[in-house]
Amino acid sequence: MNYESTKVIVKEPFKKRVVEKMKDIRRGFRHITPGWVMLYVFMLLLAAFCLLPIVYMISASLKPYDELFYFPPRFFVEKPTFDNFTNLFSALSNSTVPFTRYLFNSIVITVATVTGTCLVCSMGAYGLSKFKIPGGTAMFNIIIATLMFSPYVTRIPSFLVVSNLGLLDSFFGIVIVSVGASSNFFLMKQFIDQYPYELIEAARIDGAGEFRIFWKIVMPAQKPALSALIVFSFVASWNDYFTPLIFLSKQSMRTLPLALQSLAGGAGAATLATAGITAAASLLMTLPVIVIFVIMQRKVIETMTYAGIKG
Repeated sequence: MNYESTKVIVKEPFKKRVVEKMKDIRRGFRHITPGWVMLYVFMLLLAAFCLLPIVYMISASLKPYDELFYFPPRFFVEKPTFDNFTNLFSALSNSTVPFTRYLFNSIVITVATVTGTCLVCSMGAYGLSKFKIPGGTAMFNIIIATLMFSPYVTRIPSFLVVSNLGLLDSFFGIVIVSVGASSNFFLMKQFIDQYPYELIEAARIDGAGEFRIFWKIVMPAQKPALSALIVFSFVASWNDYFTPLIFLSKQSMRTLPLALQSLAGGAGAATLATAGITAAASLLMTLPVIVIFVIMQRKVIETMTYAGIKG
């Protein structure tokens, strides 16, 4: 076989695929109707409207001091500057505790809370869902009933328990009061309830232990629910201001939200002086949440789809 015949053999399938692809594109254009166009235009406008707060937050964090107090206010920045971020880091670095310490505290507490929440809620939901525990239904009803109480109310008995255990001013004291959130437990149980019990029985007959069944068989099927759980627990822990305020009294143990709130707090002239710092701090606190959601977006949407179909 010569070189020219080889070129023909290679080109023909490629041309065929290109022609088939063009036919598919033409079929797609045939399905485009005025109603379809109007729907997508409406969805794009709705998405743009939802992005407006984020765009304004980014614009405000880049505004110089004089643009922050224009009247009437202007949405977009005219002369962007990073002075707000520089002033923020300088103010935090000049305090008794450096900025990196606040950041380290927030990262450690958030990672420990997310990890503990995934383990505690998934294992507890599995045990309550797939084992015939005496009083299991009543226990689950009590967990659901706790959703009616405000988190600020439950922090009072939590503080008494943590104080009696001698865990105040420690990372562990904050983590243990956050890993067992009722809403997260309810989410995992509703998903594990949908897992076929026959597959678990088959694994037991084959000689698999309970932990192996949970870790190797049940949990891989719960990735969408775990992804949503990671997002929810991360947002709640990263932005939590009230819990560190109650359980931490040492300056070196404070988290980033608590430090930023104390730095940007105040009234009158103090608030005007820290307006740019507040805008930069808001963006700094929001960026990790946006990154986590973008990474987990597909699984979170899949979770909502399953919930809508099964519910």
